[in-house]
Amino acid sequence: MTQKHCILIGAPVDCGKRRRGCLMGPDAYRTAGIAEALTALGHTVEDIGNLAPAEVTVPAPRNPLVHKLAENVGWTQTLMAAAQDTAKRGMPIFMGGDHALAAGTVAGMAAHAASRNRPFFALWLDAHSDIHTPDTTDSGNLHGTPVGYVTGRAGFDAYPPLPVKVETQNICMIGLRSVDAAEHAVLDDGDVMLVDMRRIDEEGISAPLQTFLDRVAAANGMLHVSLDVDFLDPSIAPAVGTTVPGGATVREGHLVMEMLSDSGLVTSLDLVELNPFLDDRGTTANLMVDLTASLLGRRVFDRPTRSKS
Repeated sequence: MTQKHCILIGAPVDCGKRRRGCLMGPDAYRTAGIAEALTALGHTVEDIGNLAPAEVTVPAPRNPLVHKLAENVGWTQTLMAAAQDTAKRGMPIFMGGDHALAAGTVAGMAAHAASRNRPFFALWLDAHSDIHTPDTTDSGNLHGTPVGYVTGRAGFDAYPPLPVKVETQNICMIGLRSVDAAEHAVLDDGDVMLVDMRRIDEEGISAPLQTFLDRVAAANGMLHVSLDVDFLDPSIAPAVGTTVPGGATVREGHLVMEMLSDSGLVTSLDLVELNPFLDDRGTTANLMVDLTASLLGRRVFDRPTRSKS
């Protein structure tokens, strides 16, 4: 594939939920050799280190369950700016951190696409749809709200104004298997492309993904991929606090990444919800790095054999 300048951005966001540990994610990816894996594929790699949230003051949330609103807003502000800055000179890879970070990364990349007069698309690889708002979440965990924010749903008054609204018809969600009633109501009335695990069981994962990629290519779109650890089955990726049985297999995960690589459409990437505190000897971090390598050109014959020691 075309050689890229990959910009690693540490986003130790740990405020989108109450279970702590995702702040260790960026360094776990570094320890698992993400830079070395990408360099071995011929890409150049720049690691700008770990960012910090902007300090902001926000009004008290209307929903008293909402957890750490100001910190989430601060991260959104920081990452929105970082996305727009780094995308000008390479492919940003945002190493999280929980999925609340995507409010900033997706909004920033959408703004970058608009500045290039190109349509923006997002591929959401996740067990959850994350389309709540601070007003509708019944857990108060804002890692369940980034899609709600970037698509312009009401209730995000405390957040930075959206530079560009992401059109729902330009979003594809693959791997869904835990969507609550409030999210169903929004998705059932909308035009997000939804690919749940039953559809994957019945049709396979490649056909719906190819349909979406064909749409992106036809529009000359820029594609952001947001990869949540819980897209994968917890038996192979245990280091996540939101496990849902029945997720993607190792081969399904790699097939998605290989197809994305073949498409040449991906311009930015989130790696989210890795909680090293819950991992088994780096299993999940290593798998996420391997998937990133597949996205950036590693082929099935080139895979390293990993020791469990």
